[in-house]
Amino acid sequence: MRKVLKRLAVFLLLAVVIGAVAAGPTVYRGYALYREAVRETPVSVKAEEIQSRADYVRLEDISDSLIEKVIESEDQRFRFHFGIDPLAILRAAKNDLLAGSFVEGGSTITQQLAKNMYFDSDKNFERKVAEAFVAFQLEREYTKDEILEMYLNCIYFGENCYGIKKAAQHYFNTTPTALSEEQADSLVYTIKCPNLYNPTALKMEKTAKRSEK
Repeated sequence: MRKVLKRLAVFLLLAVVIGAVAAGPTVYRGYALYREAVRETPVSVKAEEIQSRADYVRLEDISDSLIEKVIESEDQRFRFHFGIDPLAILRAAKNDLLAGSFVEGGSTITQQLAKNMYFDSDKNFERKVAEAFVAFQLEREYTKDEILEMYLNCIYFGENCYGIKKAAQHYFNTTPTALSEEQADSLVYTIKCPNLYNPTALKMEKTAKRSEK
């Protein structure tokens, strides 16, 4: 048994070393992409652009229910990680390998904010690495509440609605602080796939299904 365990340990160590060597060029290119992005526009400038929007709302003016639901849905360990969540990354990697394609990103709220600040929606490893480096910087320079606040003010909710204030007004004719539990659930669900899961699209889908009966 000891020999088996020893061989397994050696195998795992070799796998880690080989993986690190193989990932080296990707990490380097991702870091270069990050450096280029923040050199062109510093993180502080990007943050100020978000915070100066006319429809920007403070965290205290957003429904506590929605805030809790967003964290539960998008990033359960948001309050504890340093920008990336290794457990979520491992889970996503396993699911991506099983599916043979990108089906789960494992991105934290901080990484999603980094993507919205700098990058497009193309899924490739270099961009994910660059996104992670921006996330690290965000975590160093801003509090968790500031990061969450900026995230909720720039996330896309479908139908040209960027930010929670526009989404609450557009879909429910209300304010972020007055959202009901059901409305909060609906908007949090929208984040997963804004064009398909937004309240209007889901309502149209339900209407179509009733018409087919």
